[in-house]
Amino acid sequence: MTSHILHRSLRTDPAIAVSGHGIMLRDSTGREVMDGSGGAAVACLGHGHPVVIAAMKAQIDQLCYAHTSLFSCEPAEALADLLVGHAPGGLTHAYFVSSGSEAMEAAMKLSRQYMLEIGQPQRSRYIARRQSYHGNTLGALGLGGNAARRAPYAPILADIFSHVSPCYTYRERGETESDAEYVARLAAELEAEFQRLGPDTVIAFCAETVVGATLGCVTAVPGYFPAMREVCDRHGALLILDEVMSGMGRTGRTHAWEDEGVTPDIQVIAKGLGGGYQPIGGILVAGRVAEALRAGSGVFKHGHTYQAHPVATAAALAVQRVIRDEDLLSNVRAMGAHLADRLVERFGNQAHVGDIRGRGLFQAIELVADRATKAPFDPALHIADRIRDAAFEAGLACYPMGGTIDGTRGDHVILAPPYNVTADQVDRMVDRLAAGVQRVLAAVR
Repeated sequence: MTSHILHRSLRTDPAIAVSGHGIMLRDSTGREVMDGSGGAAVACLGHGHPVVIAAMKAQIDQLCYAHTSLFSCEPAEALADLLVGHAPGGLTHAYFVSSGSEAMEAAMKLSRQYMLEIGQPQRSRYIARRQSYHGNTLGALGLGGNAARRAPYAPILADIFSHVSPCYTYRERGETESDAEYVARLAAELEAEFQRLGPDTVIAFCAETVVGATLGCVTAVPGYFPAMREVCDRHGALLILDEVMSGMGRTGRTHAWEDEGVTPDIQVIAKGLGGGYQPIGGILVAGRVAEALRAGSGVFKHGHTYQAHPVATAAALAVQRVIRDEDLLSNVRAMGAHLADRLVERFGNQAHVGDIRGRGLFQAIELVADRATKAPFDPALHIADRIRDAAFEAGLACYPMGGTIDGTRGDHVILAPPYNVTADQVDRMVDRLAAGVQRVLAAVR
């Protein structure tokens, strides 16, 4: 029977997922697949965690919905207290929505309103990076640098966004360039973009702390983010860090910026916040930004029907408490190191794997046609899609992506298992990925 859902592909219907337990998903035919990427780095506790399900059921029995124009709710208040009650990095307020894209829209609106509140209405520009991704709504899509996703909608995207180079060591650092020299070059590029636009017209610089799906788990070199922060501070612009994929424990820290020596003015979170148990995203806001609104107009001129939803925030609160109470960040660091080691063991000498990278349980391999020259495969081969399908046949759901280099060329595969993954599960995951990669490369050869 043909589906009446407008699926991602209109030529083939996907399998029907009917149940999930731990790291395993089962479809309507009874076939089980290991969820090696948590969907899109979402299912941080796996599937069917009893503590989270119990919290959701209890909240449903008590209160399902109350509009935020009149009410707050207990789980939303408790979630905000857990996330920013101790003011990490000076972040003192939270705002909850239903997705990462909505959260990025909120970050953009808040940063613009902040400039109005402090008497700088001329600021209207945002700088982000090439090969970044900040969401799929029109504002977030314009901010991001994912060329392939932007292209169909370019005529209707706002012209307030510009993009500088990512910190992409594997392909863009010079062969003789040190980390410090590379950072200085990227800082000079950002400074030049501020000058080109007019330094007093820029609202914020936005970057993924660890780049997610578009580049595939790319970390910055030491000193990069402090250098970017310095440029922003020099010109009175805000720093927005997008941790929709990399935040809330994925890298082994609650916030990925904890390893970077810098804190944001606004942090965007989503996937690991609620673990997929309910749709939720949010922003964490520095005290000085929130205070400017409180002292000025007194309101945040933005809102959504389902913001701070009681069931969504109850689920996220339970997820965050499980991560804390079971000390899962320690497991992320330990199993992340094990995953990295296993990837190096299986792919380190593979002629068509050019780079293995990531942090914590957020790891990727980049596929190349020629390892010596780093030449990518012909995009017409659709290597990423074929690896996805071959790995799925081998019993693994992973997260491949094409267009790594420029939106057209390049292929990578992400693994992002749940925070409570075991060493045995990591081993099986890498084995199944290797089987899928080998099958595709053999066919290509």
